[in-house]
Amino acid sequence: MFLKNLKIKTNTNFHPKNKHKSGYDLEALCQVLPDLEAFVFENKYQKKTIDFANPVAVKLLNRALLFTHYNIDFWDFPDKNLCPPVPGRVDYIHHIADLLKKHNTNKNTKVLDIGTGASCIYPLLGHAEYQWTFVATDIDKSSLKQAQNIIDKNQLSDMISLRFQDNKSQILNGILNTEDSFLVSICNPPFYKSEAEALEATTKKLKAIDKKENGIVRNFSGTHNELWYDGGEKAFLHNYLYESSLYKDQCVWFTTLVSKKDLVKGMYVSLKKLGATDIKTIHMGQGNKISRIVAWTFVED
Repeated sequence: MFLKNLKIKTNTNFHPKNKHKSGYDLEALCQVLPDLEAFVFENKYQKKTIDFANPVAVKLLNRALLFTHYNIDFWDFPDKNLCPPVPGRVDYIHHIADLLKKHNTNKNTKVLDIGTGASCIYPLLGHAEYQWTFVATDIDKSSLKQAQNIIDKNQLSDMISLRFQDNKSQILNGILNTEDSFLVSICNPPFYKSEAEALEATTKKLKAIDKKENGIVRNFSGTHNELWYDGGEKAFLHNYLYESSLYKDQCVWFTTLVSKKDLVKGMYVSLKKLGATDIKTIHMGQGNKISRIVAWTFVED
């Protein structure tokens, strides 16, 4: 190895328990996953880093993080599928753990992951950090097949089970049954209403990281099922809010990421009309991006 004292700095706004709040140790990551070393280079500030506009480099970095910090032995799926950034995803997990503290949570905590994708990232991280068990759903059979492969090869079939949502217009309907009982649901919704909107966002992202390409490459990849929804993020969220009111006795807390802060006010209005007894907004700072979790419950305190 020729990498010494190499660390990609991240911001300090991550959750205090986030293992990546101080940056990435590239030397250690390359020792665990040697394929990553080919993508390490020196930028214009004479700092060692990777090309975050390169989907292959991004996938290898996140795989190395999982191998190094989360006891994962296998993590692979088609390049067309969304590659989630581990530091941001585990931040969601840590904030949810804080939300659940008053419930005296332990390894018996059962979580519903809506839209797990081919990467199965939230169940992997939630189990690694807190020993939670998961039911994970998706509308794409091929994504579920890839997720099941990851589960099997990491011997986590007792901890994570998958369910297929065969109606793309529904979220909880057709998934939950009368016997189900969850402490919390988590969701990373599709943020865009069309492919054109998703590509526009990618263009802005590439400019932000000072990367010019002849053709647009979505550095975290992603299929249409993962990135856009008829009506966009707002339509998805309000569908989720309504359906949650139909299953209010089967899940203590419902939660979701919300990318557009302008949507939060409308969510509060709708949730109050639906009878939510408590609503919280949890802010997350991730690099130059500010994100948020909205959590709600229909259970009396």
